[in-house]
Amino acid sequence: MSQAYQNILVAIDLSDESRLVLERAQEVAQRNQQAKVHVLHTLEPLGFAYGGDIPMDLTSIQEQLDEHARQRLSKLLEGIDIPAERQHILVGMPDTEAHRLAEELNIDLIVVGSHGRHGLQLLLGSVSSGVLHGAPCDVLAVRVGKKG
Repeated sequence: MSQAYQNILVAIDLSDESRLVLERAQEVAQRNQQAKVHVLHTLEPLGFAYGGDIPMDLTSIQEQLDEHARQRLSKLLEGIDIPAERQHILVGMPDTEAHRLAEELNIDLIVVGSHGRHGLQLLLGSVSSGVLHGAPCDVLAVRVGKKG
């Protein structure tokens, strides 16, 4: 029999579907003697989005995006007891940051949302597929979106 999960990382994109992913992770945590749940949302660096070709300081815009993400995360977590120290908003590539944080926090399960389509990348989406490949632990893909 496998051992219980103790540290769960929920990687979300802050979409409406993220609530379902969070709820499923909470269910797993409850079945595993109240495992600690961490939530991760990753912001892509603005320099990546624009290829680094913009000759201006994007710091204030990045800070505004960070603040907006924190507000959205706070709203998404209403009624879910996850302390602030386990809420992570990082700047970087989602799969890379999920792997790094999983190792840093000794995570034994990463929970991500997936879409029910065909083929691994379509099934999981490119971010979820990236999290799966190279993850230092188990990955649970929660089906989200339209069914059928």
